[in-house]
Formats: sequence, C-alpha cells, structure tokens
Amino acid sequence: MEHFKTIAIFTFPAEYAVLRLLFDQAEIRYVFLNETMVSVFPFYSNAVGGIKLQVHKDDWEQAEEIIKQFGNSSNLKIV
Repeated sequence: MEHFKTIAIFTFPAEYAVLRLLFDQAEIRYVFLNETMVSVFPFYSNAVGGIKLQVHKDDWEQAEEIIKQFGNSSNLKIV
C-alpha cells in the first residue's frame, strides 16, 4: 500500500456509494480500508478511524477533481 494515499475518510459505506461508481468509470485505482469491519459492525467506525479512501499516487489528482466536481454538482455532499 506504499503507492496509495488516503484522500478521504467516511463513517458509513452509504456515504461513498456514488463516488465508487465514478471512480470505477474513470478507471481510478482505489481501495477502501476498514470497509468490511464497518459493514459488519457499523458502530466500530469511529473506533477504527472510519473508512479510509486510498487512491494510487498516479491517480490522485484525477480523484481529487472527481470529488470536487461531485461536491459542486450534486445535492449529495461528501462529509
């Protein structure tokens, strides 16, 4: 995971469902850390530090732009 950088942290999986689809469409390499733990035990989210979105260093700028566009063009907000 040395080539990946954390760019966002979420509390629950529903907060990034649309973002995951946008990243898949753009073929961005990403991984969500702690996703399984929080899916099984939702109240552990704060204890494990949330669900961390990590993006490959080569895709970081494109991912940031998608997050920025998503936040500006939608009623949904990334918290």
